Amino acid sequence: MRLVGLIVLYTGLALGANAALAAGPDLTPLLKGDMEKMVPAAAPAPLPEAALIDATDAPKSLADYKGKVMLVNFWATWCAPCRKELGTLDRLQGALGGERFAVVTIATGPNPVPAMQKLFADEKVTHLPLLRDPDQAFARQMGVLALPVSVLVDADGREIGRLMGDAAWDSPEALALVKAVTGADQ
Repeated sequence: MRLVGLIVLYTGLALGANAALAAGPDLTPLLKGDMEKMVPAAAPAPLPEAALIDATDAPKSLADYKGKVMLVNFWATWCAPCRKELGTLDRLQGALGGERFAVVTIATGPNPVPAMQKLFADEKVTHLPLLRDPDQAFARQMGVLALPVSVLVDADGREIGRLMGDAAWDSPEALALVKAVTGADQ
């Protein structure tokens, strides 16, 4: 009888632990300031494959960032709010980018490389990649309907939160959120 009780207890703990892991981190206490616009994922969902290209038309993939927490930002050169937030994304990457974290910017739609490079130069963006999704295939798979959109992705490649619209990504609230998700605040 005691063995049955232990099995039931172990099974309950295992199921509870697996459910907690499946739910992902609780972002709610960290959503302050501009980060209040972030909508936590109900359950972490793996990202679809991304067939991206860089400024030289070389193929790129989000697999290049495997094992890192990512902030994947969809933007376009014609999008005024996107232009406004690029500098804050660059400062976030400069402050926290490295082995645990990366800001991955993806220009979606027809964005001419010279216009992208000029925008990066005008905004003094030096830390962000020039990745492109010219046919918007990845953006469509991700359900991006308007720009900008930033998707917070855990180190296992699963979406854990989404923010639609621009945000001050170099704010104390954004830095605290990223530090908490990457474990850098511990």
